[in-house]
Amino acid sequence: MKHLEENFKRAKKQDRKGQKALYEMFSAKMLAIANSYVNNIHDAEDIVMNSFFICFSKIDECREWKSFPFWLRKIVVNNSINLIRKSKNILYSDVEIQNLEYPEDDWNEDMETVDLDEIFSKMPDGYKIIFNLYVFEERKHHEIAEILNISEGTSKSQLSKSKKWITDFLKKKKDEKQYIK
Repeated sequence: MKHLEENFKRAKKQDRKGQKALYEMFSAKMLAIANSYVNNIHDAEDIVMNSFFICFSKIDECREWKSFPFWLRKIVVNNSINLIRKSKNILYSDVEIQNLEYPEDDWNEDMETVDLDEIFSKMPDGYKIIFNLYVFEERKHHEIAEILNISEGTSKSQLSKSKKWITDFLKKKKDEKQYIK
């Protein structure tokens, strides 16, 4: 990240040019992250704008320029989850899934591309939030449970269900593709 340190120091001094430079460096990536949670570009744009406002008003809480991208990402993820909480009542099933079997066939080798936008737009919200937190944000189940106010077992169960959902979705896409041939 060219000039990150310099722009971070300028932004800490409430310098508008430093803030603008940081926004230009990270806004596209933060928009993609927010959209992966909310699946609505307008909501994602609002989340990003709000996140940068929070970021620049609390930038003194971020001690090092090296940690700035991670700190900003955390703000975006938290704002995304808060928006989902406010707008939807998500029910998480508390049923444990033990030893889910995922067949080890060659079906995924036939997939030329995987459209993540399509997957996340169709994935149930409860699965998507936990999948994103676990896979992309690298959160542990106890952290997810605390963030979402659910049990650790529910987090594990929803992650298993999300993986199964993705597997089933991709198999369905493969079957549709073979049917078209």
